[in-house]
Amino acid sequence: MKRIFLILVTGLSLAACSRAPDQQLGSDGQPIPVAYTINAAEAEAIPNRMLEQVNMLRAGSGDAPLRLDPALNSAAAMHSRDMAAQNRAWHFGSDGSSPLDRARRAGYSGHLIGENISESYENDIATLQAWMQTRDTRDVIMDPTATTLGIAWYQEPSRKIWWTLITGK
Repeated sequence: MKRIFLILVTGLSLAACSRAPDQQLGSDGQPIPVAYTINAAEAEAIPNRMLEQVNMLRAGSGDAPLRLDPALNSAAAMHSRDMAAQNRAWHFGSDGSSPLDRARRAGYSGHLIGENISESYENDIATLQAWMQTRDTRDVIMDPTATTLGIAWYQEPSRKIWWTLITGK
């Protein structure tokens, strides 16, 4: 666990070490969060960046790396958009579908391990960091039997982001 935390802190803290010169500080002395915007370049970079960060965390525990799976990415994208339409972060689709139902519909034939979801204004790395701080969501990412990963999001015009991460084998 200490190795996971150390890697997480090392890998994720670089962005926190500096702040933009025009960023305002709150009464607690911490930077006031600014809503993150996913532009075209970020949209292209996020899946591989998330995969790289997840695999660094897994390596720290001696777990095998994951690979991106197009079907799981598709299932994650469908669910992120659906959560936004429902305006709530939960694991059931508006049609009553489960994570397994959505993965099967997207063409995934493997064994589904789990699904992490988030509703935030934060980027992918901050979202991963939050998932790693909670046992249930950390277990989805760190399951030693996992071999595949799907990651997707939907960003509303308000800049709220609905994140979905799915693992399988």
